Amino acid sequence: MFDRIGCIDPPPDVAQTMLFTVDERVRWSAVDKAGIIFYGAYVRFFELAEMELFRAAGAPYGEVFDRWDIWLPRVHLESDFHYPSRLDDKLRVGAYFTSFGTSSLRINFDILHVDAHRLAVTGHEVLVSTTRDTLRPTPLPEDLVELLRPYCMTEEDARRALGL
Repeated sequence: MFDRIGCIDPPPDVAQTMLFTVDERVRWSAVDKAGIIFYGAYVRFFELAEMELFRAAGAPYGEVFDRWDIWLPRVHLESDFHYPSRLDDKLRVGAYFTSFGTSSLRINFDILHVDAHRLAVTGHEVLVSTTRDTLRPTPLPEDLVELLRPYCMTEEDARRALGL
């Protein structure tokens, strides 16, 4: 699936890779009766980081689909929960790509519990570039990959950038 570009070694035309981060607090609507964030609420954190990462790369989602005439549906979502977060806890979401395939990309999310300085959640999504009319896979646009490539890194490098 990820046969085009991995992120073990940065491509020679990319001077430096970057971890994109966004800070957000756990909101009232995200906690359960025990006062701990409901596991499904983390998807909102993933979405926030993904949208802002694309914006930082110069490809805001409000323009991506029309600019390249594609959709980017999610075909896989996975997450692991390591440390509980509670109402009003500050979380830092690190978002980065670990690989680009011919028609797919993998975006990883590491959520740091800021006060505890512990990894709260790790997760990733796989998105597939599709045509807008038939939803059939189509190659990722090269210029989109070039915009996103500076945010491609290994899990180890991303966690080091988070201070873990």
